[in-house]
Amino acid sequence: MYQTFIGLEVHIHLLTKTKVFCGCRSAFGDEPNTNICPVCMGYPGVMPALNIEAMRMGCLVARALNCRIPEKTWFERKQYFYPDMPKNYQISQFASPLGQEGWVNIDGGGMNRKVRIRECHLEEDAGKMIHTGTVSLLDYNRAGVSLLEIVTEPDMESGEEAELFVQQLRRTVRYLGVCDGNMEEGSLRADANVSINTAGKGLGRKVEIKNLNSSRFIKLGLNYEIKRQAAMLDAGKTIIQETRLWNENRDETAPMRTKENAQDYRYFPEPDLPVFAPDAAFLRSVDAGLVELPLPRAARVKAEYYLNDEQAGLICEEKAVADYYESAVSIACELGLEQKDAAVRIANRLLSDVKHILSRDKIDAADIGSIKLTPRRLAELTALIARGTTSNKNAKQTLEAVFSEDKDPAQIVKERGWEQINDPAVISEAVKKVWGSEAKTVEDARAAIEAGNQKKLKSLTAYLVGKTLACTGGRAAPEIVGQQLDALLYEGRKK
Repeated sequence: MYQTFIGLEVHIHLLTKTKVFCGCRSAFGDEPNTNICPVCMGYPGVMPALNIEAMRMGCLVARALNCRIPEKTWFERKQYFYPDMPKNYQISQFASPLGQEGWVNIDGGGMNRKVRIRECHLEEDAGKMIHTGTVSLLDYNRAGVSLLEIVTEPDMESGEEAELFVQQLRRTVRYLGVCDGNMEEGSLRADANVSINTAGKGLGRKVEIKNLNSSRFIKLGLNYEIKRQAAMLDAGKTIIQETRLWNENRDETAPMRTKENAQDYRYFPEPDLPVFAPDAAFLRSVDAGLVELPLPRAARVKAEYYLNDEQAGLICEEKAVADYYESAVSIACELGLEQKDAAVRIANRLLSDVKHILSRDKIDAADIGSIKLTPRRLAELTALIARGTTSNKNAKQTLEAVFSEDKDPAQIVKERGWEQINDPAVISEAVKKVWGSEAKTVEDARAAIEAGNQKKLKSLTAYLVGKTLACTGGRAAPEIVGQQLDALLYEGRKK
């Protein structure tokens, strides 16, 4: 029986406008080698200068991960040669990272575990190699971009736990506004360290899986590697400490290189950057950036708005969606709706019809604050339905019209004649018309009552209700239609 130890090194691109040690633009997708200068290209005699916003963002993440921010922090040169590292060293942090000794709880999918954060350190990213045929091209736009590395202790035991950690971390940095979390663009990527050993014997020999760019690949890669190492130990073989790559086409890891140790990098203090000592004003600016994070917010939203776990989790997945939802509920209450009714109605509409339109129109959930269906308009539409001014069916059409015409729901309902008919006398005329034209259905429904066949009765009644609604252009109140049909069907009988 083996015990598994998994630690992660997650790299996130901070959303600074310029790079971490120079004034070059920091942006994804620009023309190759256009955002470069002598500093990020490592020309002789150049002097780096710390981007204070990168330091603030890094400390903000550290705070959110319950890390301690030291009184002093500094940078070192990490020596190694790769074609995409123009200086042949990387300015990073080693002896005194900006965030130390933190922790987070991961919770979801039946998993709950405390994961210790060893450190958060700020560094510059390398460039990017583009392989095409037999040629390798180099784009240095990414060289020098602000990169925060979050290193955990080996506290996780499965690929599923590691996947959950990364998903939760991604939500956290997006909530904080310090990283867009786009793994497919490389702005959040992870290296995974895994070892197995006989239970109770401590850490085994570590293998690193490099550059995993999706949470799913993290899960698959780790679970594959756990099985591979277990098979080797079962066969009496020795695990080699090495770096491996995940081959997504073959669903397996493959050797990349022998794993380096810290001494191989020959760290020494960066002579061109002074020690950074955060003062009270800087720490206040960090604390000012803290927000309610996804897990506690989901717990609060669930309790405060009478939602289930799934609804609260989906709403709080994106900060913009959670803000939108809470604003819409607040406005609906101002319009006179009872909070529980408003909260549940808006949640259901947001997670069904609105979500469908966003997906269909390829609108990112993070951009929900800029759509034509403002929180106020969603609240007004909810109030129209709750008060019986319009039907659920016409509410869907009204929703579509808000997006296409940029008008308020009440105006659309009035212009289209979509007001719901609530007058029993008017509805009675439509019911009688259907009753006369659907004699066979009425006869079958009464037979179902006599036979006690509730399933058939329900189906036939639904058919009659639908026919009646069609007679009124979908405007008749379905509840009143149902009541009047029941009265006729059960006339002279006991229910």
